[in-house]
Amino acid sequence: MPAMSSIYCRLSIRILPILFCCYLVNYIDRVNVSFAQLRISSSLGIGPAAYGFGAGLFFIGYFFLQVPSNLLLHRIGARKCISLIMVVWGAVSASTAFVQNEWQFYVVRFLLGASEAGFFPGVILYLTWWYPSSVRARVLAVFLTAIPVAGLLGGPLSGWILESAHWGGLADWQWLFVIEGLPCLFMALWVFRCLPDQPGDARWLVEADRRKLAAILQEESRQRDATGSAATSAAKVFRHPLVWKLCLLYFCTMMGLYGLTFWLPQTIKALGWTDALEIGLLSAVPWLSAVVFMLVLGARSDRKQERRLHASFAAVIGAIGFGLCGFAHSGTFGLAALCLIASGVMGMMAVQWSMPSNLLGGSAAAAGIALVTSFGHLGGFVSPTLIGQITKATGNQTWGLFMTAAILLFAAILLGCSPSLEPRRTAGNG
Repeated sequence: MPAMSSIYCRLSIRILPILFCCYLVNYIDRVNVSFAQLRISSSLGIGPAAYGFGAGLFFIGYFFLQVPSNLLLHRIGARKCISLIMVVWGAVSASTAFVQNEWQFYVVRFLLGASEAGFFPGVILYLTWWYPSSVRARVLAVFLTAIPVAGLLGGPLSGWILESAHWGGLADWQWLFVIEGLPCLFMALWVFRCLPDQPGDARWLVEADRRKLAAILQEESRQRDATGSAATSAAKVFRHPLVWKLCLLYFCTMMGLYGLTFWLPQTIKALGWTDALEIGLLSAVPWLSAVVFMLVLGARSDRKQERRLHASFAAVIGAIGFGLCGFAHSGTFGLAALCLIASGVMGMMAVQWSMPSNLLGGSAAAAGIALVTSFGHLGGFVSPTLIGQITKATGNQTWGLFMTAAILLFAAILLGCSPSLEPRRTAGNG
């Protein structure tokens, strides 16, 4: 449908750059603590176990506020809700510069998670209001490339700040949080001024295009409801077995993602590199491979209209990467393993988010997407905490890497054995 492809292109040009840049800043603020840990361990006496626990506490705050935040977004609109979230999280992120002990570190990480909670599930919900599932894997892959691009830009930037920022009586790691926290304020203003709440508010779409888009989305909703498998109310979400299966799968994905993200600088350092700027530059390499892999996989998944086995394949790639990284003793081999990890985890994440919208309809979408994200992101608490404890007990990260490999392999098997998770074909194939 060439006409619809033209509409999707116009939507993407107007909407995706805003959401992409916001998520880019969001992710840098979320994980810059992994670079700060190269300094605060000696400055504040925060060891690997305390760091892992504090890094993971982010997701406890994240867990409790995602469903209410998404319901608020559904009520007041994306423009107001997302811009408010960004102002609060930017202030909390910058305040991390002034923690002085473990307990303050724990409190700030918890508050950062609580303040960010509504952003990611809100965007996923928002995109379902604009794009049918037939093109959503490609759209989500583009949006989610903000994570590896955050690694591409945030790693070198963080390394440079740690090496160069010694101004005004603040330590280098303090400047890291201040400098990388401030852009949220500008992003919030951009969202408030430029992001339309729904297609009916998009002045840059002509009326005929709005009607075409509305017809496709309504037909998709009708087909989903006709199957009898979709949850259509917020109350039914909590009793829907497939939703809990999606929660488990996303938990495994987040175990892999944050098993990589929160320990990437330390893993590169263990492979033989010690200079902070050099570690920052090398940390960009796995994310570059992830950008290419997830875009290719997302496009192929849309072309084949198949999600489950594509996500399973990506999970296997990530599991192999974690396994090989556990055996890595040389820099080149270890860096190649990290590339497999980043590619597999991000490819899995990009395709996986095409599934919930085909199981959820009506008011259930706001609650259900947030529920999947909430429980899934508990993996972001469990992973760094377990790896930190394992590292403390054994003196290295090897068994933590093997544990994460096993979890991703379990996810691959679960996906392969769950045909009920496969989204059905809908109208509007792009």
